[in-house]
Amino acid sequence: MPRVAVALLWLMLSTVASAQPTDPQERAELRTFLEQAINNAESFEDRYDAEVWLVDMSARLARFVDDPEERLELLHQIHAAAARAELPPELVLAVIEVESHFNRFAISRVGAQGMMQVMPFWKNEIGRSDDNLTDNLTNFHYGSTILQFYLRREKGNLHKALARYNGSSGSRVYSDKVYRAWSTHWRTQPLNWAD
Repeated sequence: MPRVAVALLWLMLSTVASAQPTDPQERAELRTFLEQAINNAESFEDRYDAEVWLVDMSARLARFVDDPEERLELLHQIHAAAARAELPPELVLAVIEVESHFNRFAISRVGAQGMMQVMPFWKNEIGRSDDNLTDNLTNFHYGSTILQFYLRREKGNLHKALARYNGSSGSRVYSDKVYRAWSTHWRTQPLNWAD
């Protein structure tokens, strides 16, 4: 990536993110990390799309995750898992916000784990009992794949698929929460929320 583009991205990040490092060495390391994140963003069709999305979403994610490097790493992982599952990454971000507020160690009262609050029984169902659901890559893969399954089963109906994901079929309380998070914090393009 040209140095001018990296400098421009760095300037954009530093004007929108509240937790920017003041130490010059740390800033240089973050700049390098950003460049690597964009260059390694295989789930994007082109690098310009990666730059725009990562910078935009990093600013939005700053309310939940202070560290800019951690934000970029999370966004890269979320985008890759969403792309693999053919889901809009903004929808996955909304689910994560509602499920755990980006706390990888979140555990629900019924035992769901990680950012996407995946139930541990899924590990045994697929014969991978050693998987760690608090590992973000594992959690995003499980959660995105489960959501993809329910979206297909419900023929693209977001409200019904999200209710199944949450274990609340027949209710729109959960899907309405995800809709509000998506429309308030993550929306970049329209999604069909109609029943």
